Amino acid sequence: MSDTIVIIPTFNEIENIEAIIRAVFSQEKMFHVLVVDDNSPDLTAKKVKELQQEFPQQLHLLQREEKTGLGTAYIAGFKWCLARDYAYIFEMDADFSHNPNDLIHLYNACHLQQADIAVGSRYVTGVNVVNWPMSRILLSYFASKYVRLITRMKLHDTTAGFVCYKRQVLETIDLNSIKFVGYAFQIEMKFKAYLKEFKIVEVPVIFTDRSKGKSKMSGGIISEAILGVISMKINSFFRKK
Repeated sequence: MSDTIVIIPTFNEIENIEAIIRAVFSQEKMFHVLVVDDNSPDLTAKKVKELQQEFPQQLHLLQREEKTGLGTAYIAGFKWCLARDYAYIFEMDADFSHNPNDLIHLYNACHLQQADIAVGSRYVTGVNVVNWPMSRILLSYFASKYVRLITRMKLHDTTAGFVCYKRQVLETIDLNSIKFVGYAFQIEMKFKAYLKEFKIVEVPVIFTDRSKGKSKMSGGIISEAILGVISMKINSFFRKK
């Protein structure tokens, strides 16, 4: 039994899912994987079920009836993991934009260096992004700067989606109170943890844009992040100590 699980949300990731699962399972440390699939028309879940026959103890599948946003997929995954005995719970994309070889570095930051949250950061040592157009790099980079300015979090990559949480963090945060479902979900989770004074560290990683499948980024997701941060900060002034 592993103490560590990686949540991978999927929607139409048939081109990537087998390779990413095998890459995670090839690591020296044993990681379990929970795929949260939003009823992918390309039968991603069917492929996961086939792989479960090969990895019956390590690979898990949570199927949802419809696509309702990245945030809700992760919240469902968090609750599934908290109902079991996992001590370290990861977020990771299915498309290899997050390198599975970096999982151990995030794990060590929490397990050995007493961090409560380890963030795989694209910007803590400069700009470590591969294959993105300059317009998207600038949007992401300045979005993180904007969030840092508004929230006062001492993080360079506030929108990062490659994260390791200690169990205690997810048990302490009221997951039912998380409002955002898209890009802003990542910001809100970090901000909630920051308000509760958990120790958040950034681990430098290289982010590589997907080579297979289709990006889920949209203008609406970005707008949610930009406008949501302000309301999130205002609401924090009224939280109970």
